Amino acid sequence: MDLRLVNVGIAVRDLDATIAFFTDLGMTLQGRDEVSGDWADTAVGLDGNHARIAVLQTPDGQGALELFEPIHPAGIEVEPAQANTIGMHRVAFQVDDLDAALAIAARHDAHPLRGVANYEDVYLLTYLRGPSGILVMLAQDLQRNPLATT
Repeated sequence: MDLRLVNVGIAVRDLDATIAFFTDLGMTLQGRDEVSGDWADTAVGLDGNHARIAVLQTPDGQGALELFEPIHPAGIEVEPAQANTIGMHRVAFQVDDLDAALAIAARHDAHPLRGVANYEDVYLLTYLRGPSGILVMLAQDLQRNPLATT
């Protein structure tokens, strides 16, 4: 059996703001659409399913996010997941310059939860809250980019 990951889907409260955040970090908008109809109801298991969607791809072409803003049924607000919440709770990106990535995130009012950690002089990494409370991990490989200033 051939198996490959196509994308990770994330429900968001503001599609445009979330697209702006991830494209500023370097992802590319692949497309936008609005979906509804019997096929959408069947696929996701919701009657009257209607959502605005966007697909963003990583610069290396290997990863993608499908963002969706529910129109009907309305989105359900929950507390953002914590790092120990069971189930999917974060999306992680490797960056070549963590300081630059954090400056971009700050323009979207997204800041490290506690600071930047140095993992055994191999990675600098941090978690931050992006749009809609999305938990985002950013990591810089110090073996590939040894001139870290953080």
